[in-house]
Amino acid sequence: GIVTNLSAAADVVALSKIELKLADIPEGRSMTFKWRGKPLFVRHRTDEEIEREATVDMSSLRDPQTDAERTKDPKFLVLVGVCTHLGCVPIADAGDYGGYYCPCHGSHYDGSGRIRKGPA
Repeated sequence: GIVTNLSAAADVVALSKIELKLADIPEGRSMTFKWRGKPLFVRHRTDEEIEREATVDMSSLRDPQTDAERTKDPKFLVLVGVCTHLGCVPIADAGDYGGYYCPCHGSHYDGSGRIRKGPA
């Protein structure tokens, strides 16, 4: 029937899934994977990083969201690595806030992936 014809093809469904061994990511390090044709940033955060992001003043954020709202397990931050300004790929472990930096137009993200400075 028509519903069957509109279902995603098996190869499309396969690309939408990714399995990662989080234990293979050393604490304090980021790794990049490919997911749905986009970079997926995964960071194994230290206790200090978690504490720093948990204490950010929400009034200092353009789009206020707590670190706890952005993570399922605070030890691991998982982000689609695409700048919200023009879709560039930011650099991990860079920028003014210890998170990510997009050199294309100067956007700075914190260690929770929240925009802190720049046009994004």
